[in-house]
Amino acid sequence: MTIQIYNTLTKEKEVFEPLNKDEVLMYVCGPTVYNYIHIGNARPAIVFDTVRRYLEYRGYNVNYVLNFTDVDDKIIAESNRIGESVNSITDRFIEAYHTDVSALGVKKATHHPRVTETMDDIITFISGLIEKDFAYEVEGDVYFKPRAFDEYGKLSHQSIDELRSGARIQVGEIKEDPLDFALWKAAEEDEIAWDSPWGKGRPGWHIECSAMAKKYLGETIDIHAGGQDLTFPHHENEIAQSEALNDQTFAKYWMHNGYMNIDNEKMSKSLGNFVLTKDLIEQHDPMVLRFFMLSVHYRNPINFTEELLEGAKNSFERIKTSYANLEHRKQSSMNLATDTEQWVAKIAQLKEAFEEAMDDDFNTANAISVMFDVVREVNVYLDGEQTSTDVIEAFQSLMTSLLEVLGIELSTTEELLDSDIEAMIEEREVARQNRDFERADNIRDTLKEKGILLEDTAQGIRWRRSE
Repeated sequence: MTIQIYNTLTKEKEVFEPLNKDEVLMYVCGPTVYNYIHIGNARPAIVFDTVRRYLEYRGYNVNYVLNFTDVDDKIIAESNRIGESVNSITDRFIEAYHTDVSALGVKKATHHPRVTETMDDIITFISGLIEKDFAYEVEGDVYFKPRAFDEYGKLSHQSIDELRSGARIQVGEIKEDPLDFALWKAAEEDEIAWDSPWGKGRPGWHIECSAMAKKYLGETIDIHAGGQDLTFPHHENEIAQSEALNDQTFAKYWMHNGYMNIDNEKMSKSLGNFVLTKDLIEQHDPMVLRFFMLSVHYRNPINFTEELLEGAKNSFERIKTSYANLEHRKQSSMNLATDTEQWVAKIAQLKEAFEEAMDDDFNTANAISVMFDVVREVNVYLDGEQTSTDVIEAFQSLMTSLLEVLGIELSTTEELLDSDIEAMIEEREVARQNRDFERADNIRDTLKEKGILLEDTAQGIRWRRSE
């Protein structure tokens, strides 16, 4: 089987062939850190973490870079508004970002570069573009000339003339063409700034990612990813300045996740309908949030409502309950079943179906459908009179490894639904009446492992979930 990726650059699915046989070079645009992230920011974090996990599952070493933009107009404005230094603000919200996405099962990147720590590389990059006549300096600002790059517009599939018709020169900009974009901005008075050949200033947004990608991954990378809203102008400009300087293809594959909607409206701060990730994590199991995000193919828009999230929670509970039922049955199972080989073969088929879904442009929606096929087969198997420890453990191994690809952990504190708990307690009582105290103790221990505490009272057995 081969992995296929939908490439925004060609608008086609392509067979994934990395530059190096065993390593994937992957760059994902990270947040501008002046506030807590909203769920629109959380989606690419989860989606491309899953892409990384699947590539690792398939045997690749993934050199994964996700940057932080820690100097920017918005950060400076926030610094002025609250009277806190830029560095203090960005340190605080970088830490908050890691806290939020870690709760959502997102692994740390191989590198998390910050713009302020890459300034020498950015200045060198800009100097090279000026030397090659792709950029020019005027009154301390430096601008890139898209018209000098013949393939400008190839990612967003727009002609240079179409792009020019929508371009405007902002107040304070002194540039030759409305399409020209800033590589370096002269500093305002009392503004955070760095020394450069063009005077004190700071970089424009687009140059940052080009410089960081080159520093940590090289001139050509395998995958560049981010939200759909970054296709133009950010990624288009990255391609132009990187390929203009390096005379090399910047990225082989461009991946973009779809928009996030709230109650069928596009999420935006102007509408006041954005939801902070940290608030959702306080209200819901973060694994349910991740499960919800992956239940839709990453290129499609996803609609967030409390009702849909509740549906995701119920679906996830089915998977957790299935795993818990396997664990429960394993305590009493022996290798007496005669159909073990057939079930092991069926489990292998389910694994292949999952991989087929993920090979098709990382289709997590179809992969989750396979997970429910696994749940159905588990239920069929456990309904049989005889079960094999080998088959049960094979099912558990399958579920664990596939959920690991999706970045989803099965919580141990609420593994069982109330009905499952009552059924196990009833089975324990039958075991005690039959003087099978070993079995009764095993059930009690299993419940305890799942966070369920039993109390023997004069009125009967009471149970509660541990805190």
